[in-house]
Amino acid sequence: MNREFFEALRQLEQEKKIPAEYLLDKISEAIVTSVRRSYGGKDNVEVRVDASKDIFEVYLKKDVVEEVEDPDTQILLEDARRYESMSRLGDVLRIPLETKKFGRIAATTAKHVIRQGIREAEHGQVLQEFQSRQQELVSAVVQQINPHSGNVTVTIGRSEAILFKTEQTPGETYHEGDHIKVYIVDVKASEKGPRVTISRTHPGLVKRLFEIEVPEIYDGTVEIKAVSREAGSRTKLAVWSKDPNVDPIGACIGNKGVRVGKIVEELGGEKIDIVKYSDDPAAFIAEALSPATVLKVEMDPENPKGCRVTVPDNQLSLAIGNKGQNVRLAAKLTGWKIDIRPESGFYGEEAEPAKEDTSHSEEANTEVETVQE
Repeated sequence: MNREFFEALRQLEQEKKIPAEYLLDKISEAIVTSVRRSYGGKDNVEVRVDASKDIFEVYLKKDVVEEVEDPDTQILLEDARRYESMSRLGDVLRIPLETKKFGRIAATTAKHVIRQGIREAEHGQVLQEFQSRQQELVSAVVQQINPHSGNVTVTIGRSEAILFKTEQTPGETYHEGDHIKVYIVDVKASEKGPRVTISRTHPGLVKRLFEIEVPEIYDGTVEIKAVSREAGSRTKLAVWSKDPNVDPIGACIGNKGVRVGKIVEELGGEKIDIVKYSDDPAAFIAEALSPATVLKVEMDPENPKGCRVTVPDNQLSLAIGNKGQNVRLAAKLTGWKIDIRPESGFYGEEAEPAKEDTSHSEEANTEVETVQE
């Protein structure tokens, strides 16, 4: 190991932000392993490093004995005195490794460790970057669409991520070069590098879009309390204002619907219901069933999260929604099991009370909890 080697490590430290000390430790460990393998696998290898003096030396430690039984770990007294004239029986002699052999091992090992170190450092930088942006909205560029799986490879800054088919909004199509917004759901370390989960369907994406478009949300005057979403079709958003003079729904809609209109456009025409949040469960449930009119909300004494909602007969279909979507989203938004009944109590020959139990949709509940503050 010479001065050029240490200078190369210092240059790597500056360019790749990999500490030279870290690389030296890794190289030392790897060289010890390689040398042991070459000398019978014995635990008698020692490395001496002094970066301040550009010193990197490897020694074999051998016991000085009268009769050699293991040449890898023992040396005769007369041979020991060729290295150290004052050697005595019982001493441990440190023998410098042959320059040529050590040089070959060191060069090969150093190259491998440095490559691995660069890879690990780059993975670490990417992991740190994405972890700091977890649960945030980021811009991405479509690089490739897999024709078989439908998965989309995107670049986010200098890094790549995969938008899996399951995280794509139904009905959306992508083309190479498209600029899209994605929500970073989760970031985990793995042997092959950071695993980044991104999504276009997560309710957190809608929340972040409103934070961008609505100044009152960004500055904290208006809060988003919960979001329930069926991506590509409809979203319900519950909002609340700290300032009684600020209408939270009006702030989200904007003048002539400009603010919410931009978000609807970003979501490909997805419908958005914005309702007022209330600490009173009955009031919140009634709001969540908007646009239907609610006459009465009665809590079920036998079910701590169950309620019965009465609506005018002509509002029953609206309250339930197409294929039960309105009551389903309302249940996810509030966390309550909702049993809808018409005012007359008559459902028709085949109709039954509309019920929606949040316990039947564990994933949806989790998503709502994720975006609540």
